[in-house]
Amino acid sequence: MPLSWPPSSRPLIGVIHLPPLPGTPRCPGGGLEPILARARADLAALEAGGADGAIVENYGDAPFRKRADLVTVAAMAIVVRELAQAARIPLGVNVLRSDGPAAMAIASLARAAFIRVNVFAGVALTDQGLIEGQAREVLDLRRALGAGVVVLADVHVKHAVHLDTLEAAARDVARNGPDALIVTGGATGDPALPEDVQAAKAASGLPVFVGSGIGLDNMGLYAHADGFIAGTALKVDGTTANAVDPDRVRALVRARDRLVRAEE
Repeated sequence: MPLSWPPSSRPLIGVIHLPPLPGTPRCPGGGLEPILARARADLAALEAGGADGAIVENYGDAPFRKRADLVTVAAMAIVVRELAQAARIPLGVNVLRSDGPAAMAIASLARAAFIRVNVFAGVALTDQGLIEGQAREVLDLRRALGAGVVVLADVHVKHAVHLDTLEAAARDVARNGPDALIVTGGATGDPALPEDVQAAKAASGLPVFVGSGIGLDNMGLYAHADGFIAGTALKVDGTTANAVDPDRVRALVRARDRLVRAEE
C-alpha cells in the first residue's frame, strides 16, 4: 500500500488531539459540537501550514481503557467522518490506549486513509496494565471491510515498559504485517533516538516514522526517517493541549523540506 503522500516524499503528519469525549471522566458536557469545532479548526490549521496528513486521537480521554468503549468508538467515528468529508489531506485514526480493531473500523467506514496502533504485536506494560497486540484482528477486519487502510504500528511505544530489545520488537512487529513502523521517545513530546530509527529500519525492512518529540531543533538528526508524526511541536506555545498553530506547522514543514533536499 502506498505510504508516500504528495507532495512530500517524507510525510509530516500532524496530530488532532481531541478534547475529552462524551462518556469519559473529564468530559465537561456539551455534546460533540464543541469537539467537532475544535477538530475542524485544527485540521484547517494543519492544512494551511502545509502538513501532508493529520491523525485524529482521543488524547483527552485519559485515564484510558485498554480497549475503547462503545461511546468512544461512536463519537470518534462521527468526528472522523465529519473531518474526512472536508479534508484535503489524508486522515488517520488512533484509538487510545491501543484499540487497533476500533481504529480500523472507524477509518474504514469513515473513509480515513490510515491508522496508528500503539501495541500492534507483542506485549507492553502500561499504566492501564498489560496490553497485548491484536495484529490478526486488525488485518482480518481490514480484509473484511476492503477499505485499504494503511497500518502504522509502534515499536516500543511511549508510556510503556517493554520486555525485549527494540531490534527484536521491530522484527516481531514486522512479521505481523503492518505497512510501516513508528519509533517514539519515552513519553509525549520526548524525542525518539535517531539510532532507534536506524535500528528499527535495519531490523524490519519497513518504512519507519518518528512518532514523538520532533521539532525544529532536531529534525536534522532524522535523516533515516521515512516520515514524521508531530503533535506538541505544532501547538500554540508548544503545549500539547493547545490549538494547532499554522505558523509552527509551516516552520516544521520547511525544516522537513530542508532535510529532504540535503539527502538528494
